[in-house]
Amino acid sequence: MLRTLKRNRYGLLSLVVSIGLVFVKFYAWSLTHSQAVLTDALESIINVFTSGFALYSLYLSGLPKDRNHPYGHGKIEYLSVGFEGALILGAGVYIFYSAVQALLAPHAVQRPDWGIWLLASTAVINLLVGFVLVREGRQLHSPALVGDGQHLYLDAVSTLVSCAALVLVALTGNVLFDTGAALILGLFIVVNGFRMVRRSVSGLMDESDVDTVKQVIGELQQHRQPPWIDVHNLRIVRYGADLHIDCHITMPYYFSLDESHTEVTRIEELVRSRFEVEVEMFVHADPCTFAACPSCTMPECPVRHHAFTRLIPWTLENVVKNERHQLEV
Repeated sequence: MLRTLKRNRYGLLSLVVSIGLVFVKFYAWSLTHSQAVLTDALESIINVFTSGFALYSLYLSGLPKDRNHPYGHGKIEYLSVGFEGALILGAGVYIFYSAVQALLAPHAVQRPDWGIWLLASTAVINLLVGFVLVREGRQLHSPALVGDGQHLYLDAVSTLVSCAALVLVALTGNVLFDTGAALILGLFIVVNGFRMVRRSVSGLMDESDVDTVKQVIGELQQHRQPPWIDVHNLRIVRYGADLHIDCHITMPYYFSLDESHTEVTRIEELVRSRFEVEVEMFVHADPCTFAACPSCTMPECPVRHHAFTRLIPWTLENVVKNERHQLEV
């Protein structure tokens, strides 16, 4: 509950800041009539919509599991990132088109000094708020907060480019610096919008998080016990901040149900202790076969058919496969 409240609070901060900066940037545009400043202001409108949707997604992701959503509501955060990326992508295309039109029919930039100071102040605010959102989003394992913070980083970069363009216009009087900056910003926004959409699709399609998988494998390898003869078919799915993990563990076939349950519980508690987020884990126990004897370290095994020869290390290459890799020895 505390984690949900913190995420919502930071989401609200992003929304309030975005609304305030929109007014500042459009005021700067009204003073300068700069194409680069207009580009920056239009992107900030997208910030308001995306921050609002991100806040709503944070609220939904914090709801408990129910009959219709047995894995919770965390996936909505990836949808939020995709929505944000799609809006940014569309805005980038429009901005690029508008910049081309301005390049064909350039107009004078007025009062660039005012525009420079106003935009510089918004860039500093965006950098600070973006840093806070990314830092807290990673600590809270919130894709929506991280995505929102990264968007503010991009907005700050766009603003700094606009400031640089105004400085060049003020020094040289050449308005082509203004429209050229708008073209660069339009292309930059399109590329980053596409990347956000790509990250959203990866999350919604349950693309494997290699770093998290390696963490789980490393924990199992470090605390490996003799009854854990083999681990395979390890799968990890992230639902917003929460993790769903399942795998198969090969154990001695003569273990009682109570003994197998004890080992499964040890494994689940071991993995859960590795993460600060909620972890839902299911372990399926498989009975061993005699082919596993050469790599089994069970002491005084009453049914051993082959002597132990070598221990097969658990790695990313063999643990994620749906195979008992000891059978390949």
